[in-house]
Amino acid sequence: MKQVAVAIIHGMGNQKENYAEKMAASLQQMVKDKAHYLLEDSSNPLVIEPVYWAKVFEDRENDLYKRLVVDNNLQYKWLRRFIIHYLADVIGYQPVETTKHNYHLVHRKVADSLERLAEKAGPDAPLCLISHSLGTVIASNFFYDLQMNQRNVELSLDDLSPLEKGDSLALFYSMGTTLPLWSLRYDKFDRPIHIPSHKIEEYYPGLKGEWINFYDRDDLLGYPLKGVSPEYERAVTEDREINAGGMLVNWNPFSHSAYLTDKDVLKPIADGLFRVWKHINNIK
Repeated sequence: MKQVAVAIIHGMGNQKENYAEKMAASLQQMVKDKAHYLLEDSSNPLVIEPVYWAKVFEDRENDLYKRLVVDNNLQYKWLRRFIIHYLADVIGYQPVETTKHNYHLVHRKVADSLERLAEKAGPDAPLCLISHSLGTVIASNFFYDLQMNQRNVELSLDDLSPLEKGDSLALFYSMGTTLPLWSLRYDKFDRPIHIPSHKIEEYYPGLKGEWINFYDRDDLLGYPLKGVSPEYERAVTEDREINAGGMLVNWNPFSHSAYLTDKDVLKPIADGLFRVWKHINNIK
């Protein structure tokens, strides 16, 4: 049986390396439950890889916090730590005029995870992106460069598999995204990435892709996408409003951190993954 490749990209903040474990385990089990009567053995329908890019900034953010906040004994230390880790990620990710700026260092982390997915799931396995917060900006930029601005790609495209080049990109699920705020950087924000890839027909004829954007109206950092421009209206399949998290957070801004384990996010993603898995295995 062929497998579906899934990359999970975290958002801003002080992230732990195991941030995606619960989401990955839930999705794997949900799709296995759907496919149990079709599986020939105990194999998994999905291969899931987290993209852990926080390490690019973590050491310098911790050092900055110590020098600015701890050494000067500033008030509201916990809040300042939060602000430094959130805002510094956004600021640090911006391209600058140096050879190895953080933009490409973060994208290298994405490329490394895609390489591992290609090794485990197969070089042309259909790819699903799941991204949270700033992770959606990173995912969008990474695949925009591959699809429309290859001069900005610091990889040898000739050496990459179809999965690594994004040719087999089929699904995109964004959660609590800050991407609409980035539209202010451009005169026209009118070139969203293609979901599915224009080349998907070469590998999986008739495969239908989708881009579902999840947002919570209480989440100050998460926004709908379709209203950004007419092009995003067409590119994004659906802006889906949910109430992320349990009773302690689903009514306040802390809902921003609750998407990855919310059942209203997990279920439609599992449905989409199962649909793609059936398609690539010619199961009606």
